[in-house]
Formats: sequence, C-alpha cells, structure tokens
Amino acid sequence: MLKSIFSLILVVASSLSVANEVNIYTSRHYDSDDQLYEDFRKETGIKINVISGNGSALLERLKSEGANSPADIFFTVDAGNLWKIQKEGYFQSITSSKALSIVPKNYRGPNNEWIAIAKRARVIFYNPDNVSNEEIKNLRYENLADKEWSNRVVIRSSNNIYNQSLVASLISTHGIGETELWAKGLVSNFARKPQGNDRSQIMAVASGIADIAIANSYYYGYMLSGKAGEDQQKAARKVKMFFPNQNDRGVHINISGLGVLRNAKNVDNANIFIEFLLSRKMQASMVNNSFEYPILENVLPHPDIASSGLDFIEDEILVSEYGKFNSQALKLMDRAGWK
Repeated sequence: MLKSIFSLILVVASSLSVANEVNIYTSRHYDSDDQLYEDFRKETGIKINVISGNGSALLERLKSEGANSPADIFFTVDAGNLWKIQKEGYFQSITSSKALSIVPKNYRGPNNEWIAIAKRARVIFYNPDNVSNEEIKNLRYENLADKEWSNRVVIRSSNNIYNQSLVASLISTHGIGETELWAKGLVSNFARKPQGNDRSQIMAVASGIADIAIANSYYYGYMLSGKAGEDQQKAARKVKMFFPNQNDRGVHINISGLGVLRNAKNVDNANIFIEFLLSRKMQASMVNNSFEYPILENVLPHPDIASSGLDFIEDEILVSEYGKFNSQALKLMDRAGWK
C-alpha cells in the first residue's frame, strides 16, 4: 500500500515538474527572441527552455531523441523549413481555436500542424540613381529574366531556402516549364556569381555592382536601424524597397512560424505560447525588433519598413506550396545553372 502511494506521489511530482514549462527548439537567430521568452515567463509563470541551432541539426536531434525528445515546439523561419518537419511526421495539429481564428488559412500548414507568427516579403531593392521610375513601376519577378536586366541583378545562391521558396511559388503559379525558362533568363542576367547573404545583395546595389537585388524585407529595417553597423546603414539609405507584382497576384510572402511537436509533453503550454505570440503586445514587440510584418492587421510594422509602403498586395498562395514544390525547385535551379 505504502509502495503504491509512494509511486503515485512520484507520478504527481513528475507531472508538476513539467507542468510549468515549455521546451522550444529554434533555428531563429534573433537576439530579440530572448526578450519574448522572458516576457512570456513573466506574464504566465511558465518557464521556457530553449535549444538553438541550425534547422537541419535540430531535425537530426529530434530523430535521434525519438519519443523521448523533451521538445514541445519547433520554431523557425520559412514555410519550406516547417514543411520539412511536418513531412517527417514530427508535428501534431495545433488545438488553440484562438490562434487558428487569428491566422489566415494560407499561413498555416496542412491539418494546422504549423502556423505563422510573423510575415516577411521577398522584395526588390534598387538604386534610384541607376533604375528609372519607368523601369521599376510595374516590375514583376517574371520581368527580371528579360534582356533589359542583363548584368544588373544580384541574388544569393540556390542553396538558400528563401530563394527555393520563391521559385517553388513560381512553379505553383506557372508550372515547371515556364519557371525553368524564367530561371535560366534570370541567371543570364546576374551581375555576379551568387554570394553572401541578403544584406550582401543590398550592399551590392548600393555600391553600384548591380542595379537590382532580391532580398527579404526585414533585412532592410535591420540595416537602417544601425544594428548592422554604420556602413550597412549608409548602404540601406542609398536604395529603395519595391514590392513587385502589384498589378497581378502580389508580392511573395513567407513566414516565421512554429508547430507543436508530436511527442510534446507540455501541449497546453505550447498552445498558450502560440496565443501569446499572436497577442497585440507581442506582435508589436516582434515587428519592432525583428522588422518582420505582423500577422495582426491592427499592428503596424516598424516605421523604417512602413516607410516603403503599407498598402501593398500580397500573394495569397498557400505557403505550404513552398514545401510541396521544394524538391522540384532545387532541381530546376540546378538545371538553370543557378549556383
């Protein structure tokens, strides 16, 4: 009898030990996320334990841990990455009706197994000294394969998930054949071999190496803020951000997002954390620190980002398409000579 009571006490104690925490595996690299975690602890009393790392390395860790994994949430950038986690069968459906009522269906994974908490646009940056208003005003991604842009375009390499998702969105819209012709034309217009990160592309336009760069919107805010250093701040001030495809489907949108893991031990706390990130206060905090676009419509982006425009058309494609067509995008980019 005493043995049974003691076992029951151990079970209850074990339950209590995990009831007030949530464990997050994250590949996001923003220092400001630490403040989000601390704010969550202060508001809810729930402790957050964080394991940070490369997305692929964290996925391998999940595989090796199996059912014994302590992770409750996988938090990352780009719908393509979230798709990969879901394809491996590591997510369960998000049960928060509040979160699902906030986030549009096109920013959620199949079966609601992952969800967006912020958005980013993959936009065009140009040097107004070298690109006329006539050239830029109706520009589409598709136009960047035209001969008039020969030796004028920079973009990072094909192994970058942001570019893979952009190409995947074009495959979803135009099909493989047409997208491959576009990719070959784009590659022929490169001003240099793909190199560096998104900020390197913006720097190249500012310095006159190229006239057009494709990069994510939030990098622009980060550079303008001075957090990346004075040289990058000066470079950002020389260029302008432009939203392509405003006369048709809209600019390419990707997300930061997360999902609750299949073997999560703290599911309720995980859903509470998702709701917390989608609150007005935390949406404002994120956009003002990571320079992303909010999910909530009543929250404005950071002023440096907002200065480039607020009233723009977004492509409403299901972002899960980026993962669905990722492998085809990779093969297509390789055939096109996109290194």
